[in-house]
Amino acid sequence: MATPSETSDQNAKSKRPADSAFKQQRLPAWQPILTAGTVLPTFFVIGIAFIPVGIGLLYFSDEVKEKVIDYTDCTRHGFNISCAEYIKQDFMKPCECQIDFTLEDNFQSNVFFYYGLSNYYQNHRRYVKSRDDNQLLGRLSMTPSSDCVPFAYLDNKPVAPCGAIANSLFNDTLTVYAYLQNVQEEVPTFRTGIAWSSDKEIKFRNPPGDLQKAFENFSKPLNWRLNVWELDLDDPNNNGFQNEDLIVWMRTAALPTFRKLYRRVDHSKPGFSNGLLKGKYMLKVAYNYTVIDFNGRKTFIISTTSLLGGKNPFLGVAYVVVGTLCLLLGIVLLVIHVRCSKSTTEMINVNPRTPYS
Repeated sequence: MATPSETSDQNAKSKRPADSAFKQQRLPAWQPILTAGTVLPTFFVIGIAFIPVGIGLLYFSDEVKEKVIDYTDCTRHGFNISCAEYIKQDFMKPCECQIDFTLEDNFQSNVFFYYGLSNYYQNHRRYVKSRDDNQLLGRLSMTPSSDCVPFAYLDNKPVAPCGAIANSLFNDTLTVYAYLQNVQEEVPTFRTGIAWSSDKEIKFRNPPGDLQKAFENFSKPLNWRLNVWELDLDDPNNNGFQNEDLIVWMRTAALPTFRKLYRRVDHSKPGFSNGLLKGKYMLKVAYNYTVIDFNGRKTFIISTTSLLGGKNPFLGVAYVVVGTLCLLLGIVLLVIHVRCSKSTTEMINVNPRTPYS
């Protein structure tokens, strides 16, 4: 006969779940029974709903006008050598090229300039981590985050801003000129209003006081031509860590082919109030950024927007394809159901002796 101590030990070692509805799986449950009467209407409803939505998305996407100019291999102005090859010899040498192009349609409403890069993996894990968020908040330290290594120190000084993302900042200068009544005129643009307001107001802050003095004990990133306090000397609110070109670049892209907002056209100026009219234009590039080493490409994009944003037909195509497939599948299943299914009377009279066929 077991002693009381042995009985308590056996109860303590028992792994039997408690006698509750949850642990003994006695809770009420609902399990859908898929029948032709429930599945077929679902396919038809999805098809009928998705196709019009997809057509609407494609319509708004087609309303967006775009002009894409690949300037990767543009030739240095006045010379017989590409800027890509020229700056490969010394990336600090200035190079300028010009590309004439024509807008076949009027780009009405608000017009935006973008730069695009391809085969550029900003989504690499180490690249994404290579930044110091405390530093970008204006909390300067002589010891940058270890995530910035090997772009943390230069000439025995901490780098500001440190890290691979900041070091690789896109620094081509892109300017568009319009030929208005045979007179070349620069298209006026805004350098601000291109970054997310949450980034500008929360994630990026300048240190207090004079910017030049605040950064006097810091080095600029290796690949930069200017110091961080010289990014926009004309606008103190767009300088230093709050420079919007820097903020846009620091928001890394998810895919290897991407575009980033570069400028907004100023439509308050005479000649540009209705957008960019069709005609001849010229793109002037201060070529500083090399991409040929990793087989990348650089593009300049002029684009308008629609109610749903920029040009992106993928979502509309996806909705139309899914809706069409659902409709076709619904029709096929309906035909099979009508021709091959048993009647209700036959289903009720099924018994163990009913033939299988």
